[in-house]
Amino acid sequence: MPPTTLPVGSFVRIEKPDLQLIVDRLRQLEYRTVGPTVTDGAVVYDDIESIDQLPIGKVDWQDGGTYRLQDSGMGGFFDYVVGPHSLKRYLFPPRETLMHADRQDGSWQFQAPQPRGTPLAVIGPRACDLAALKIQDTIFLEGPYVDPAYRARREALFIAAVNCRRAAATCFCHSMRTGPQVTGGSDLTLTELDGRFIIEVGTECGGEVIAAAGWTPCSMAEIEAAKEVSDRLVASMRKRASGSSPGDEPRERYLDTTDLRDVLLTNLEHARWNQVGERCLACANCTMVCPTCFCSSVHDIADLSGDHVDRERRWASCFTAEHSYMNSGTVRKSIPSRYRQWLTHKLASWIDQYGVSGCTGCGRCITWCPVGIDLTEEVAAIRGA
Repeated sequence: MPPTTLPVGSFVRIEKPDLQLIVDRLRQLEYRTVGPTVTDGAVVYDDIESIDQLPIGKVDWQDGGTYRLQDSGMGGFFDYVVGPHSLKRYLFPPRETLMHADRQDGSWQFQAPQPRGTPLAVIGPRACDLAALKIQDTIFLEGPYVDPAYRARREALFIAAVNCRRAAATCFCHSMRTGPQVTGGSDLTLTELDGRFIIEVGTECGGEVIAAAGWTPCSMAEIEAAKEVSDRLVASMRKRASGSSPGDEPRERYLDTTDLRDVLLTNLEHARWNQVGERCLACANCTMVCPTCFCSSVHDIADLSGDHVDRERRWASCFTAEHSYMNSGTVRKSIPSRYRQWLTHKLASWIDQYGVSGCTGCGRCITWCPVGIDLTEEVAAIRGA
């Protein structure tokens, strides 16, 4: 009789069609199952019931201000890299009600919504996104103030992560030491090989879920083959030549993190800030797609009677003039000053706050910038490289 659970640290093999058994088991356990799908020409997270909804055979070509999907002809399940969505939107949602207020008999009654953690299983996050999740956990769960709604959602989260076997031109996770190999933080970790997945069990819950699939034990050769997927990718990321059109190897992006905090904070008047400010649209795309940015604003929304008010938290951005508004007016009036605020916080003062960089090298901010501003180029220019 097959075991009802597999121990943490186990490696097993399943055939690719048996990934459906994992989805089915998660749904039996009453998880909402979310995975990568293709919508409006991009790979985004959405609810799935079948592995047929995955972007099978799709690859993404990314560069500064460029994102294109095309058929690979290879039939890979997870050969895309990352799209505009990350785990952030499920744990720190774009809009969230913080409080209800009702006027009763001439006085106001206030009530906070009860935090609810609906079981959620996300299939497909990569190593850079798990690193981002760890940073978000630090922000919302550690220190004197804990966000109860985030905690409830985090405790109900199941992650089936995937080791990358491709990198986009905008990826630089290897220089941030956050990827491309998953090194922890997931319930299950999938490595895609030809015709099968090698799966590492990361938690007891993961062991229970994979036990329901048609698994077989891995040989040491298969475990080594799975490890070589990440090793080969890191090697190729370091050796890329220039060029980014389909069929060509994209040029390597690399962020030199040596003394980066001091490099930025001692160059606050560098001419490069004004140069990049001439290109930046202050559209806030980079902060919206970033898996770690956590700026927010709070709004009170009254109904037509004026007797009911919802207090709502919404994603915000340091690129908007309102973000730095104080009683004397807007502090950062120019676009260069806002870009400087974003980059110096992300790569420098974030370290002072949380002991780690706010960047995981996912490259989304480069891809989804309408004018293709590349933070690795900006840092190199300020550094003088």
